[in-house]
Amino acid sequence: MPTPIQNPVGYAVTRAVAYADVDGSMIQVAAAAPLPVSIGASAATTPLAATAAASTVAGPYQPALGRAVMLVLTGTWSGTVSVTRSVDGGTTRQPLTVNGNVWGQYFGNVCEAVWEESESAARLYLEITLASGSVSYRLAQ
Repeated sequence: MPTPIQNPVGYAVTRAVAYADVDGSMIQVAAAAPLPVSIGASAATTPLAATAAASTVAGPYQPALGRAVMLVLTGTWSGTVSVTRSVDGGTTRQPLTVNGNVWGQYFGNVCEAVWEESESAARLYLEITLASGSVSYRLAQ
């Protein structure tokens, strides 16, 4: 429904978003001409995946920046799997924390986002401490 313009002015001030088309002409955003957006493609990553039947440190996993890292743990196992982070090639691995509290520590099967990285030198590791059984893991994006 159009908005009526009332006298005495006879005009209305509007604000609109516009973008340039291929020849540089202005195109006003509308239902027929939506704002062109795209999600930047990032490089493919190689998943960190295997099965552990003994305690081990798996990694490194190099995450793509700005995307959620998913962890899947499956199997019949007891123990702990912790996601750790390093910026020095794994010499020093730090546990993940959120607001000073431990994050990324698991005691059973999961399928969830565990981290989003913003530093290019960072690598992720899985520190697996098994009491029994075997755990299959996959860290990927």
